[in-house]
Amino acid sequence: MSDLSICIMRLSAIGDVTHVVPVVRAIRAHHPQARITWIIGKLEAKLLAGLEGIEFIVFDKKGGFKAVRELRQTLKGRRFDVLLHMQVAARANLLSRLVKAPRRIGWDKPRWRDRHQWFINQSVASIPQQHQVDAFLEFARALDVPTSAPVWELPVSEQDSEWAQRTLGSDPSPILMISPCSSHELRNWSANRYAAVADHAISSHGLRVVLTGGPSELEVNTGQAIEDAMQYHAQNLIGKDTITQSVALLQRAALLISPDSGPAHVASAVGTPVIGLYAATPSRRSGPYNSIDLCVDKYTEAARKFRHKEPEELRWGQRIEYPGVMDLIEVEDVMEKINGFMASR
Repeated sequence: MSDLSICIMRLSAIGDVTHVVPVVRAIRAHHPQARITWIIGKLEAKLLAGLEGIEFIVFDKKGGFKAVRELRQTLKGRRFDVLLHMQVAARANLLSRLVKAPRRIGWDKPRWRDRHQWFINQSVASIPQQHQVDAFLEFARALDVPTSAPVWELPVSEQDSEWAQRTLGSDPSPILMISPCSSHELRNWSANRYAAVADHAISSHGLRVVLTGGPSELEVNTGQAIEDAMQYHAQNLIGKDTITQSVALLQRAALLISPDSGPAHVASAVGTPVIGLYAATPSRRSGPYNSIDLCVDKYTEAARKFRHKEPEELRWGQRIEYPGVMDLIEVEDVMEKINGFMASR
């Protein structure tokens, strides 16, 4: 088993590939000589490029049939001992056919979608109501790899650290970062509410507020709307960093506020406490792993209001993405979390 060859299929998204890192760390600790190849999306590959001892095969999800042909050519003639098929979407299922491996480990039956079961011959253990980080670690356990507390140790280059230090400047005040947007718009909180919370953090606790996020129109517009609604000043870095620079920024925050999003999971992975804003999804399943107690979770209220059911009656982790669901989270809820966090520092 020392020279075990493993192929991982997990293309996206940022949060989910962050969840895979502890799996890789656990396998590497138990099988130091294992050869690990990871088929991954373009942006996600940039995030993890510094992860040592991993061969990344980048698949451009926007590349159409050309990208499929390139992947087929890259994998031609290669065989692996095991495929860890960690994505149930149709595209990943079909792409997994290009990976030649006698042992094909995939998700358990409750998570199957798009005929996932047709593309695997072994399922991970089905553990009810697991957090996603623990669920991904079932892939390591399926290889008889012992696991304990997850280990991330995300790579941060010296160049990115220096950039973050220059960009944030020399003000010693603790930083509250706000990453306001998820890629799922219905998981996002309103700009006015973020602004009220930011003003409270500045006026009541002397925190610096820094806005972070990607260059999409939604994120840029949301950042500007927060700035416009604030009484005090925030440093707006939305769209001004790279994916790896964003990790270095998050590492320097005293606290992050974010909805269910990739940055929330990245921040948790680098040790930054996160006030997660959860109503469309349950924080116990998909919240920042190391900050579940800091999350504002209104999933129960959302289930009752929008699905007319108790959360226990829904499939574990079922999304409740309805217009207005995030309005269940009040400004005062988040202020209380900030107050409690600052009192404990």
